[in-house]
Amino acid sequence: MKIAVLMGSDSDWFCVKECCEILKKFDINFAAHVLSAHRSPIDLVNYVHRCEEMGCGVFICAAGKAAHLAGVVAAHTTQPVIGIPLSGSLGGFDSLLSTVQMPQGVPVATVAVDGGANAAILAIQMLSLTNNDLRAKLKDYRNSLLQAVRAKDQQLNEQMKILFDPT
Repeated sequence: MKIAVLMGSDSDWFCVKECCEILKKFDINFAAHVLSAHRSPIDLVNYVHRCEEMGCGVFICAAGKAAHLAGVVAAHTTQPVIGIPLSGSLGGFDSLLSTVQMPQGVPVATVAVDGGANAAILAIQMLSLTNNDLRAKLKDYRNSLLQAVRAKDQQLNEQMKILFDPT
């Protein structure tokens, strides 16, 4: 397993699903689990250690409210940890602050609130540092984004000509 994707609750699946879809699209070996920093801390720590033994390269952690999941994982591994703060009653501001306010020496990379897709891409970028095939897939992915923007621009320009061309 290359990436462990963790969520504090099954209600976080709305964001984690997007993350997993991208990892699958890139043929990344991953596992996704519900493990809570507060309700199942011993299970969480044991899982982090098992993942390290299996060669896990990156942990992605999605949590809302107090959002301590990524921080607890980071406290128990030296592998990169990416936190996904999730929207909630405070619009995600509470989980954003909980995720980015890590003490020196225990970093957590943090993506945007509900940024599951970007968490997957960031993890893939980390793994691509030592994997040329993965790096090529990332370049192709970025090129597909570029082509999509160009197609949308062309579509808009064609619509604009129809609407506003006086001839």
